[in-house]
Amino acid sequence: MSRWKELPAELDPRVRRLVVCLRRAKDHSGLSMRQLAAKTGYSASSWERYLGGRSLPPREAVEALASVTGEDPVRLLALRDVAAAARTGEHATSEARPGTAAGETVAGTAAGETVDVPVPEESGRRGGSFRTAVAASVVALVLAASSLVLVTRLTGDDEGRAQPPPVSSAAPAGAASGPSAPSYTCRVERIDGRWYAGLSRTGEAILLNGHAGKAVAEAQCLLHRAGYPPGDIDGIYGPLTERAVKRLQKRAGLVVDGIVGPHTWKVLRG
Repeated sequence: MSRWKELPAELDPRVRRLVVCLRRAKDHSGLSMRQLAAKTGYSASSWERYLGGRSLPPREAVEALASVTGEDPVRLLALRDVAAAARTGEHATSEARPGTAAGETVAGTAAGETVDVPVPEESGRRGGSFRTAVAASVVALVLAASSLVLVTRLTGDDEGRAQPPPVSSAAPAGAASGPSAPSYTCRVERIDGRWYAGLSRTGEAILLNGHAGKAVAEAQCLLHRAGYPPGDIDGIYGPLTERAVKRLQKRAGLVVDGIVGPHTWKVLRG
């Protein structure tokens, strides 16, 4: 497993989510930075910037990484577009400054941070300016579609996919009350040398703040068993669950990012 440098605390959460998923894809593939560069056509120094959160990778780089690691390109590209939208606000002031050329590295708003305007670098791909304009439109569409999907998906599933945060149950007097949030019971047992709570057997699902479902409840049960209470076992990944995950990751020597992935599952399963 790669020993990644901790990401800057001031990094936008949407950019952080993209970088963490790209890091996990690389770790899961077992490729070194040089091997990744050779297979994708982007230099090792570029990947160091992308995976260090200093630059936003172009869409082509994300597609190339997904191809060589076997990850779902649609999911990674959606995360990349959301991160690009977050960076758009940071670049707005910088783009207005005279003398800044397209594709040039410019100063970000975070202290000492620099980011690349998303134009492909090493492979000689052209059309950067046109692609930037198109990407802005795509980002708007992706954000609108993502919002619609989050609103319509009201229950979690076994894979821990993103769910909307719980809606307040408060209602005007006389109004019919909606269905209550699901409750989960931990039935922790040791099977073949691994811990299970009877809610999900996943060891690969990516869980983070805002997710909900049985996989989240499974992680909460196992956190409680390990001595890191996450609050109520409600299947909702909130601040208390994230804090408990970070404490577990720190003790286990993992990257402390508050995100449950394959390495954190391995520790939870024991």
